[in-house]
Amino acid sequence: MGKKAGVLFFLAGILFCGNVWAEAPETPVLSDSQCIICHKEQPATIAAHGAKHKTEVGCVDCHTEHPPAGQNAVPECGMCHSNKPHYELENCGSCHSDTHAPMNLKIEGDVTGPCLTCHEKEGKQLKAHPSAHTDVACSECHVKHRFIPDCMECHTKHTEDMNLESCLACHPVHTPLEITYGDDTASHYCTSCHEDAGTLLKNNNTKHKDLSCVYCHRVKHKTVPSCVSCKIPHGKPHPAKMLEKFPECGQCHGIAHNIQK
Repeated sequence: MGKKAGVLFFLAGILFCGNVWAEAPETPVLSDSQCIICHKEQPATIAAHGAKHKTEVGCVDCHTEHPPAGQNAVPECGMCHSNKPHYELENCGSCHSDTHAPMNLKIEGDVTGPCLTCHEKEGKQLKAHPSAHTDVACSECHVKHRFIPDCMECHTKHTEDMNLESCLACHPVHTPLEITYGDDTASHYCTSCHEDAGTLLKNNNTKHKDLSCVYCHRVKHKTVPSCVSCKIPHGKPHPAKMLEKFPECGQCHGIAHNIQK
């Protein structure tokens, strides 16, 4: 090859290589639609149980790398979840075993501590109002996340017609001894525990016999009203001199469940 031809060949080679380098493809940017070509199970799980992982993030928001270009395909939860006591816990996967179904928790053993980092209100209620429920692990009742058991799984019914709704109408589960109730609460729910009072009223022949328990014992359990506070006021039917001598109605009339005329 002549000297001139060699120079031309050399220049042509440089030009060819320059074009190759200039046209070298960039690293492709993946999209969610490309991810699901291979990963078919995860999108189905997210569609059914994804919670905020379904509505607020896509595949590549979490999985920022993929082998062989990068090895950190599975992100740390703390990449998004931070600045709350619950997110400071270690070993997220012990409960959140499937990040594509993050609220389908695997609950094993006593996880009361982790539970209360999210459910703070319930923890404060249990502590402020001690009862047998205070000493029970959260997972003893809530065997699955967001599962609410029937009270009768542990407790005996007051009456045969009671159901979960009627239990909760009086007994908030995290403050079960703070018993409140509505004006329509059936008296036989009360007399199943307060049997003596119910029997006395049933056998009494005064107007008290026809009143419901909650007519007098309003709103809160163990409320004992004064006679003169009745919705149909008794007033003070006796002379002041007599009331000075007998200031308590029961001194003459006995107990409210068995009024003596």
